[in-house]
Amino acid sequence: MNEKLYFDYAATTPLDPDVFSAMEPYLKGDFGNPSSIHYFGQRAEHAVEKSREIVADYLNCHPTEVIFTSCGSESNNLALRGTAMARKSQSGHNRITSSKVEHHAITHTIQQLSDHFGFKSDWAAVDEFGIVDLTSFSTMLNENTALASFMLANNEIGSINPIKALAEMCLNKGVPFHTDAVQAAGYIPIDLAELPVSLLSLGSHKFYGPKGVGVLFIRQGTKVLPTQTGGGQEFGLRSGTHNVAYIVGFAAAIEKLKKFREKRATELSILRDELIDRVLKTIPDSKLTGHPTNRLPNHASFIFKNVDGNLLLGMLDQAGFACSSGSACKTGNPEPSEVLIEIGQPRDWALGSLRLTLGSKTNEEAINKLLEKLPALIKLNRELKG
Repeated sequence: MNEKLYFDYAATTPLDPDVFSAMEPYLKGDFGNPSSIHYFGQRAEHAVEKSREIVADYLNCHPTEVIFTSCGSESNNLALRGTAMARKSQSGHNRITSSKVEHHAITHTIQQLSDHFGFKSDWAAVDEFGIVDLTSFSTMLNENTALASFMLANNEIGSINPIKALAEMCLNKGVPFHTDAVQAAGYIPIDLAELPVSLLSLGSHKFYGPKGVGVLFIRQGTKVLPTQTGGGQEFGLRSGTHNVAYIVGFAAAIEKLKKFREKRATELSILRDELIDRVLKTIPDSKLTGHPTNRLPNHASFIFKNVDGNLLLGMLDQAGFACSSGSACKTGNPEPSEVLIEIGQPRDWALGSLRLTLGSKTNEEAINKLLEKLPALIKLNRELKG
């Protein structure tokens, strides 16, 4: 098979041509440093601030609440470390509440804060679909809670959390609430005038923008201790020379998202449902992971009993299909995903995970080609595994 078909849009998306066109001048003639006061610097500064206004308009927040970072993971790190450190410094609050199905940018950051900086972690229970249990979470909120963080939608299994309800519980207790919206922002509308979160993370390469740029929304009044110091850029919250071209690219991707998000989500949800239905009907001992309906519109994730997930990815790649076993950060790990174990899947199932995520180039023909090959590859995988 000469044609390569891409089913890994949750890992990254191709750069939109219009986004590249918007970026190109700032990779060439408009090369100034926004911190410089001369003509070249002023042009660069204008581009950064115009981009900030575009992002703020889409999110329905104030431009000063938009902080540019290098990626979603950095946004998550700044949100957790910066808020936790500020709260501990001000009031001694030292407990962080989250769940074990979060991205490693969250769980590993909390672990480091616990291991080295005197914080305590509280892990809220999730149901069989990986959705946070509101009752479990409510019992953990107390006078020592420094911060709570739950993802808007799960990157591995696609389930969507009740973020508004979680954020309102924190608001009522005076606890800052962060959500990792990196995976969700390309498909779920975000209105920060209605969603009472304190902090929210984004990364543009999940919605056809460039890799290497992210945003952290920090609601006015939320105290955050900078974790990267220097020249005082980004309102003193994230020092470092601005990556002007990529910031412009982020804004251009947001502008395209504003135009096409709803249409794309509707179209992809139809293809997603067809894909899920056909996989479960044609492959024995297969299960859908994540919620059957309350999930990202482009996201289908499965587990197969007695299948080697990493071997399956290699077989699919050889057959011309780019897929994933879950988080792009975990591909190749011989151990089962922590997310699948946390939602109660047995090891002999959890080791056989497959994530198929759809995007701009996915169509009926691509799904047909995949499903012509996948059942036979699963069968062969089981035979090789013994």
